[in-house]
Amino acid sequence: MEAYQEKYQKWLANPIFDQKTKEELESIKGNEAEIKDRFYKDLEFGTAGLRGIIGAGTNRMNKYTVGKATQGLANFIKKEGGEQRGVAISFDSRIMSEEFSKEVALCLNANGIKTYRFESLRPVPELSFAVRELGCIAGIMITASHNPPEYNGYKVYWEDGAQIVAPKDQLIIQEVNQIEDFSVIKTMKQEDAEKEGLYHEIGSEIDQKYYQQLEKLVLNPEIIHEVQKDLKIVYTPLHGTGNIPVRTVLKELGFENVYVVKEQELPDGKFPTVDYPNPEDPKAFALALKLAKEVDADIILATDPDADRLGIFTKDTKTGEYKTFTGNMTALLIAEYELSQKKEKGILPANGAIIKTIVSSNLTDAIAQEYQMKLFEVLTGFKYIGEKIKEFEQTGKYEYVFGFEESYGCLIGTHARDKDGIVAVMALCEAAAYYKKQGLSLWDQMIRIYEKYGYYKEEQISIVLKGADGAEQIKQMMEKMRNHPPKQIGKYTVKEIRDYQRNEVLDVTTGKTTETGLPKSNVLYYDLGDGAWCCARPSGTEPKIKFYIGVKENSMEEAEKEVKKLAEELKKMAQ
Repeated sequence: MEAYQEKYQKWLANPIFDQKTKEELESIKGNEAEIKDRFYKDLEFGTAGLRGIIGAGTNRMNKYTVGKATQGLANFIKKEGGEQRGVAISFDSRIMSEEFSKEVALCLNANGIKTYRFESLRPVPELSFAVRELGCIAGIMITASHNPPEYNGYKVYWEDGAQIVAPKDQLIIQEVNQIEDFSVIKTMKQEDAEKEGLYHEIGSEIDQKYYQQLEKLVLNPEIIHEVQKDLKIVYTPLHGTGNIPVRTVLKELGFENVYVVKEQELPDGKFPTVDYPNPEDPKAFALALKLAKEVDADIILATDPDADRLGIFTKDTKTGEYKTFTGNMTALLIAEYELSQKKEKGILPANGAIIKTIVSSNLTDAIAQEYQMKLFEVLTGFKYIGEKIKEFEQTGKYEYVFGFEESYGCLIGTHARDKDGIVAVMALCEAAAYYKKQGLSLWDQMIRIYEKYGYYKEEQISIVLKGADGAEQIKQMMEKMRNHPPKQIGKYTVKEIRDYQRNEVLDVTTGKTTETGLPKSNVLYYDLGDGAWCCARPSGTEPKIKFYIGVKENSMEEAEKEVKKLAEELKKMAQ
């Protein structure tokens, strides 16, 4: 019998699993492919922790796999002596998020660990803020971010408010993997946990402190008040956690014309109005665009379900059309605004630092150089940006100014240590007010940035390959590229190959190799010279392989044409 079939049979026979779970598993009897997909592996931590489809099985999100992860984390926290410091817990609008968050709290409580659980759904950045504000040893966010509705997930944060990084991530995983018997997972009743002073609910007090930190970051409050009646903002939380925080912050800053997409205002884990609740997907903006045209909005904003990512459309004043921004464009428009205003006000730190990931736009390099900021590159995953912020605080050598990922997430300030879609909305609306006073839309300003630095254009291709067979295909694609490195990609000669798995940077011209200086990761990066590059990386949270491409040209048209050509060449190379 195959190993996955053995696991399936054990789940059916073991009295630890409840009747509902067994009925679900009975319903797939004889469906070999489905049984294999549910049991061929255990859910594992990727760049964003635990994430998977909701359902019964070892490769699914359910109360048993969530309990196993929590018991492993509890064992680690006890070894660290962090029981009294406690764990902050939040959850988003997804199916089972609230239930999983309660299971997590009571498992930790049964292990003698205090918990501070938000009374209702809150965004990722506020959870990150709460960990440090409450002096917790750790934090847990129940969310699958922007994944489809059938997914849920579990992000673990440490005392610095950032997601876990080495070596703690591996130590926690070891504790989780040591739990082979689900009967060792502890739990207790909420009323007992409350009586013992272990279970605490948190809410409005943390909200207010979080909002206050955001509002301190505003650079031009007087300009907001000058144009507050003229600027029109359309916002959609895409049925997620952003609705109350975004509206509260914009209202407190004085923005008067904020129109929320009614059909997507309320939390709903089924995400009935979108196929995919992801602000990276222009289709998610259909209802927001309709409302924007009705009210003649200047900007359209969308946050994902856990409100750490922000997507935007903005009006082109010349054509009246709404233009979409990539994550790189949004982040770098915010960066240029923040840096230029701080420089003008004389508050730009001399030892300032900007952090980007290895797959983010090279326009960052040009902006960092313009404002004499030190630029740091880190692996994909905002936890590595959080790790750098902690390093800066400990050494005092650099002062964090801005950090971002191309995947629609950035952070201004150090109140949180993860992407913050709420502060991004705030900064972008402030920038929109500033440029509107100058007679410019955000699209006009983006064009000015390109004219100043060059036309940088990026693209991403994702190839979805589900299940065990898909995972094997992705592995083979990476091995093929790794073992047969290209000398030419399209019109470009490969100048340098960075293999982060092998910790090796190869200068193709000289044959000389050096180290990457970053942790090992299954990523291949090709520097093609003249501002062009491409990169291959399997996703850490979804069944897909991602290809990233970037070029720099002298016009928007040239850049768009060249990035598409390069994307096609990369697809051929991966086949």
